[in-house]
Amino acid sequence: MQIIQSIQNRIYEIRGERVMLDRDLAALYETETKALNLAAKRNLKRFPMDFMFQLTKEEFQSLRFQTETLESSNSLRLQNETSKGRGGIRYLPYAFTEQRVAMLSGILNSDKAINMNITIMRAFVEVRKILLRQIDLKGQLKEIKERLGEHDIQLNQLYDAMENLLDEKAAQRKWDDRERMGFKKNSKDK
Repeated sequence: MQIIQSIQNRIYEIRGERVMLDRDLAALYETETKALNLAAKRNLKRFPMDFMFQLTKEEFQSLRFQTETLESSNSLRLQNETSKGRGGIRYLPYAFTEQRVAMLSGILNSDKAINMNITIMRAFVEVRKILLRQIDLKGQLKEIKERLGEHDIQLNQLYDAMENLLDEKAAQRKWDDRERMGFKKNSKDK
């Protein structure tokens, strides 16, 4: 379960897609990033462009900032630093969608790659389950807010009615306790 949690921490949302970076996949498959990307490029028929895309500089910088601030360990940062040449980043990383990761098992035909691919697919499924639970919770919260809104209206009506009753009782007491004018009956006269 810890490996799935580790993989989930390497799944990012970029351009509205849940993806994994080539570097993270290479580390999981215990291969070099360059070898992973070359294998994918040699099999482009299996990988339509919507299964993989290269990050822009802005996306990469944003992702680096997020991972550096969120992670206490500097493992991704160290991987990023080693990929720099003299002028900065040697190349921008590729992002692999879930479908592309699934296709990798067909071209990386080692037992390690196949087993890791199964684990990665399980991690994607777990992420999807978590997102579905969040959507369900959001729906429940919305329903609670609506009910509370209805209850607020009903409670306000009750408060108004109680206030009116109290006002009527206070007015009645004032009327009963008023100083009377005119003749007063003695209790003997009855």
